[in-house]
Amino acid sequence: MGHAARLDGAQDLVEREGNLGPPVPLDATTRVVEWNDPEALRRELGHGDVACVLAEPALTNIGIVHPQPGFHAGLRELTRETGTLLIIDETHTLCAGPGGYTRVHALEPDLLTVGKAIGSGIASAAYGFSAEVAERIEAAVGRDESDVGGVGGTLAANVLSLAAVRATLEHVLTEEAFARMIALGERLERGVQGVIDENDLPWHVTRLGCRVEYLFRRERPVTGSDAAAGGDHLLDRLIHLYALNRGVLLTPFHNMALMSPATIEADVDLHTAVFGEIARELTGR
Repeated sequence: MGHAARLDGAQDLVEREGNLGPPVPLDATTRVVEWNDPEALRRELGHGDVACVLAEPALTNIGIVHPQPGFHAGLRELTRETGTLLIIDETHTLCAGPGGYTRVHALEPDLLTVGKAIGSGIASAAYGFSAEVAERIEAAVGRDESDVGGVGGTLAANVLSLAAVRATLEHVLTEEAFARMIALGERLERGVQGVIDENDLPWHVTRLGCRVEYLFRRERPVTGSDAAAGGDHLLDRLIHLYALNRGVLLTPFHNMALMSPATIEADVDLHTAVFGEIARELTGR
């Protein structure tokens, strides 16, 4: 069995909290590589047993960590050199624009996955692959067995999910909607940065398309470990509760705000005002 190399925020291979009942020991099937570390990736691919590399195009679950210049080109080059499939997970990074980070930045994965955002939250997902991978799948999987091996089945591509995906792609996640949402994300980013500067907070704000987040460290993280080191669970909870009591609901993890087609400038400005209030209370200004 080939390994998978997972690019994320971990340095050691450990079971993630909440991962119930892994079928095999994690280190039997997975190698973990720090984000933005091409040499570590080269080392792990050098074992010759890595079947695929699975990565977000920018980290999000540990906090937004952008790829360093040239990282994606190196990732693609290394995986091609070793005959390793590259899988890009756009579940969160679809916020970069229509087609997600892959389209916006012209990435060339072998396989791509997209989550429930394409169905406006209705249970749905999609994956795609290159023509070369399609040919390999066609040769290896019999059509009659393709719906009983864990891929597909009675609930796959059901009418409700397909209708939700079509409505979302045609009327919600449009070029026009993304242009407006990204502009709102830029507005939120400017507002948060202004509060950080005004109160001399050792924090930073970063944006990925229409997704904006602030992290409790002055320097922007390069790796997942950097982002984890900038976390503060109690401060997260304080800001979330403070904002919620003033009419602003942040995501349940990190301090992340995602602009939607329904978001308006007044919503963004309310967050900036509330963020300014808590900053002044924390700093005593």
